[in-house]
Amino acid sequence: MNIRLLKASILAGFILLPLPALCADIDKRQAELKAIQAQINKQKNTLQDTSRQREKLQALLKRDEKAIAHSAQKVNQSKQSLNEINKKLSLLSQEQAALEKDKLGQQATLSRQLSSAYLAGNHDYTKMMLNQQNPATIERMLAYYQYLNKARMNAITELKHTLIQLEQVKTSQINTQQKLNALVITQQQQAKNLTKEQNQRQQTLTQLQRTLNTKGAELEQLQIEEASIRRVIQQAILASKASKATPAMNGLNVSKAKFAWPTKGNLSAKFGTSRSGQINWKGVILSAAEGQAINAIDAGRVIYADWLRGFGMVMVVDHGKGFMSLYGHAQTLLKKPGDKINRGETIALVGRSGGRTEPGLYFEIRNKGQAVNPANYCR
Repeated sequence: MNIRLLKASILAGFILLPLPALCADIDKRQAELKAIQAQINKQKNTLQDTSRQREKLQALLKRDEKAIAHSAQKVNQSKQSLNEINKKLSLLSQEQAALEKDKLGQQATLSRQLSSAYLAGNHDYTKMMLNQQNPATIERMLAYYQYLNKARMNAITELKHTLIQLEQVKTSQINTQQKLNALVITQQQQAKNLTKEQNQRQQTLTQLQRTLNTKGAELEQLQIEEASIRRVIQQAILASKASKATPAMNGLNVSKAKFAWPTKGNLSAKFGTSRSGQINWKGVILSAAEGQAINAIDAGRVIYADWLRGFGMVMVVDHGKGFMSLYGHAQTLLKKPGDKINRGETIALVGRSGGRTEPGLYFEIRNKGQAVNPANYCR
């Protein structure tokens, strides 16, 4: 069949259709097309709205976790102050007991002196003169005993004064301890309330994440997190190079012995294992109790301490020679940028910031910006 005959047959087919039916069919298909386009646009708007809401919740989560970190830091400081006061009270009690013992000894000595003086005739000057005792001897005896008695009385007076001072200090310390106890209770309640609010935010965030629970959305989130941490590391490297005040540090030398892990816990995610799709873990996750101490693996200087998306409260420590260690998901950070730290020093507390539902520590070691296996450095 040639082209002309094909065109003619198609044209004839359309001519055979009633015009109203033809128009109705077109209108129907156009309506269906518009409906599909409306659904597509609605779905796009829904996803956009969900993404915007998730971003808002991320901002709220950041605010809540930073507030929790601040409260937990105050609680930690109060507990340390409370421990110091308890130690002072214990020392004061020991000192008071020793002074009481000295006081009793002084009183016993004075009592014996008085008894001896009484048996000697109470040192009655007239009586000793009538007994024809040597006046010079009598004077020496009186002066001797008067000197001893005065010395003993002065010692007792000083002891009494010291005990009064100790009692005042002890009272002041007890009052301070009571205030600190009340402060700790208040801050613990505040932390509890903030944690409860964070849990509520996390539940909402979880619901929103379910609406974007696709591999593409998950991959995008992880890429954003990795980009954030890479940017922080690069900024830290540049800042470290630019700082002329940075003392020479030896890096992480494991030629003799490996370092201790920053906290006690179980490895729930290992370096290099799959995190999602093509993205692997650049560090490890150590599951540990919330509030447990996080210790620096070696001496260094804090170059970053703040909230970071996906990792929560994060601290980065520069150890020199291109080596850095990173500690994430902390409840609170106990050091600030610029602080020098020693090996084993407590720098943070284990938490679940950054959207985690279970407490733990995210731990990385980087050499010249590249992540390396922490197991090669920690025993």
